[in-house]
Amino acid sequence: MYSAAFEIEVIRATPADVGVVAPLFDAYRQFYKRPSNEEAARRFLFARLSKSESVLFYAWHNQMSQGFVHLYPVFSSLNLTRQWILSDLYVVPEARKQSVGFALMNRARQFAEETQADGLMLETATDNHAAQRLYERLGWKRDEEFYRYFLAL
Repeated sequence: MYSAAFEIEVIRATPADVGVVAPLFDAYRQFYKRPSNEEAARRFLFARLSKSESVLFYAWHNQMSQGFVHLYPVFSSLNLTRQWILSDLYVVPEARKQSVGFALMNRARQFAEETQADGLMLETATDNHAAQRLYERLGWKRDEEFYRYFLAL
């Protein structure tokens, strides 16, 4: 997908693209207070992409990767449909407010529609107000019906 207005190319990553995306993935993890480990990020992404366990799109602009969106498939037993978890969205600080996140989110939506999913879901930190504004501007609704639980093992 190519957006001429912003000159942002959104590319579906393959295992061969891990070297381009891993530094961004490592920066994303650091944003969420995880220690830097680019080699572990490479291995993780390579495993997910080579086993077709996830789909990752990255934004290419000015000969550099500017951000990515990472999706995992799930299925709804109630709706009997496919859905996608939008697990990760990251835009490099210098590319923020330049429509990179917008382009990535729109590509994720387009991909979900192409795969006949009935929806996308995501979660974000309660203090990530910039991301929340983007999601809401794109029509996403905050879930007020269900609580999220997690069992650490």
